[in-house]
Amino acid sequence: MLNKLRILIASPASAASNNGNWQTAQRWAHFLKPQYHVEIARGWDRASNPPDLLIALHARRCADSVAACAAAGRPCILVLTGTDLYRDIRHDDDARRSLQLAQHLVLLQEAGLAELPAGLRARSAVIYQSAPALPPLPSDDGGINVAMIGHLRAEKDPVTFMRAAELASAPRLHFTQVGGALEEALAQQARLTEARCPAYRWLGNLPHADTRELLRRSQLLVVPSLMEGGANVIIEAVTSGIPVLASDISGNRGMLGAGYGGYFPVGDAAALAGLIDRFATDPAFAQGLTVECARRAPLFAPEREQAAVLRLVDNALTSHRTSS
Repeated sequence: MLNKLRILIASPASAASNNGNWQTAQRWAHFLKPQYHVEIARGWDRASNPPDLLIALHARRCADSVAACAAAGRPCILVLTGTDLYRDIRHDDDARRSLQLAQHLVLLQEAGLAELPAGLRARSAVIYQSAPALPPLPSDDGGINVAMIGHLRAEKDPVTFMRAAELASAPRLHFTQVGGALEEALAQQARLTEARCPAYRWLGNLPHADTRELLRRSQLLVVPSLMEGGANVIIEAVTSGIPVLASDISGNRGMLGAGYGGYFPVGDAAALAGLIDRFATDPAFAQGLTVECARRAPLFAPEREQAAVLRLVDNALTSHRTSS
């Protein structure tokens, strides 16, 4: 029996962090394990044997692994995150070097291609992430549950969600924030919002399965981020029939479509509150968002992502063998 080729997925996030990068690493490992020997680690230790292929899930934070892989003459697939695309590749030398060294670049939504130098687009592919379709569940009291899911850090702009919770005025609204506080100032803001706004609660970090169940019992997801590579939580909402309100940024437009009706200006809590109130009081608007999201759902099917990942990995290994 032939030995399986070895693939290392370098993820700066761990299971304990429970963020989008870790979910991507775990899902891709599941897709690849029937055909390959797959490991997930923080990076490649130069002292160990080089993998047959490296999949790196961050240009800047995995820069040493990408460079070591190139020096060892092994192929690399680099998956670009939101901070890579919309910040680091503009200013950070390590991130820029990773772009040049990786043989294949992956973006998690189509609008990200515009952020890359023209010369890199020929070796770039868009692979939408996926989630199994789970039907929505009714709210416990017939109210409208509005959720934001993501660790409390500046890039996610959780304060805009908190302020919108205080500004929204429609009846029967409940606001739930899920995610660990990576910045103490944001934790303090969440606690202050809880004290001032009875409709708002912050649950902290939850296991992924519990978070998805909470999302299924929500009627609306809010994604107010300053930057996103391709928010996995949008996929989980759309594949459960939950409509989304999102900040008008490239990463969200690439997920929901340029003409989507649920965008609001970045950081504009009043505009977000207005859309939430409209969703709660205007059935035609709410139904319109639901229909628009349903049209995007086929992009996020697990079988589609799995086929794309396997095709990319197979091509990367074949191209390396033929060029060696």
